[in-house]
Amino acid sequence: MQATSSGEIRVPAEARTFQSVLLRLLRFREFALIFLIILIGLVLQAATGRFLTTANLNAIMLGFATSAIIVVGMTAALVSGGFDLSVGSVFALGGVTAAIALRANIPIGLSILIGVGVGMLAGFITGTMITRAGINPFISTLGMMSIARGAGYAITEGSPLANLPKEFFVFGQGQMLGIPNLVVIALVIVFVGDILMRRSALFRQIYYVGGNEDAARLSGINVNRVKLGVYTLSGLLAALAGVLSVSRFTVADPGAGTGEELRIIAACIIGGCSLQGGKGTVFGGLLGLIFVGFINNGMVLLRVPVYWQTLAMGVILLLAVGFDTLSQRLQARARRAKT
Repeated sequence: MQATSSGEIRVPAEARTFQSVLLRLLRFREFALIFLIILIGLVLQAATGRFLTTANLNAIMLGFATSAIIVVGMTAALVSGGFDLSVGSVFALGGVTAAIALRANIPIGLSILIGVGVGMLAGFITGTMITRAGINPFISTLGMMSIARGAGYAITEGSPLANLPKEFFVFGQGQMLGIPNLVVIALVIVFVGDILMRRSALFRQIYYVGGNEDAARLSGINVNRVKLGVYTLSGLLAALAGVLSVSRFTVADPGAGTGEELRIIAACIIGGCSLQGGKGTVFGGLLGLIFVGFINNGMVLLRVPVYWQTLAMGVILLLAVGFDTLSQRLQARARRAKT
């Protein structure tokens, strides 16, 4: 940057060009991400010869189906200006609770509702701590993460639960027109969630709250109610994903979902959500999840040690957050330039 005789700071033409290109990329982020996913798929196919096979793509879809359900709730939390670190633990607790109900010979439908209800309760408590007690989302969801995980281990004494009714497995193992039921359920939830976030006046309030909480409150929006609803929804969807995961694997593991929250947050940020709130779509979060899933699956096919896979996920998360921070600064600078 250079200063003129009047004291005005000029930005070099090269920097302005870079900022312009990056801002255009941000406006069409989902299209750019689709292109990147296709490119990664082609590169991995060339490198492994097995990536784009039907069997591998089915495995990828099944692998991120339950995560896609959680993405819907996490997108809502991030758009509202917060996030939910407890989804991995609530995922496990919901599955464990449903399994206990099934082993007690409670009907399958009611058992599923019990598991989902526990997740709703966990989300409601988290939302209450944030809205009523004034505890910030990081501490509230971190606390719930420990509570839910501890509760899961306590009620199972640390042992996985098996011997569940075979009729329950149809949700996670059955197929519809050749497509796994789990994938169909996930896509329906993602589709409905995306439409509601884009079109529903009720869900659009989440964007107003995340964009400017004070302005939203002055315009008549019940900010606390919106936040409470967001975290209750996040808990509900995390628990539902956990129940469906048990249906797929036939075992309820209290340690399931460990680290899932970081993967989901990274996927949502890659897909366009902002840690500052007010931005993001469910479809973008799904694309981010596919991107992360492709990277993980590619490393497995390339026989990269699991330790490096964990390291790669941390790098992806940092890069995603760094890109989000950079984009916020560039957009703020562009707004100031216009004024």
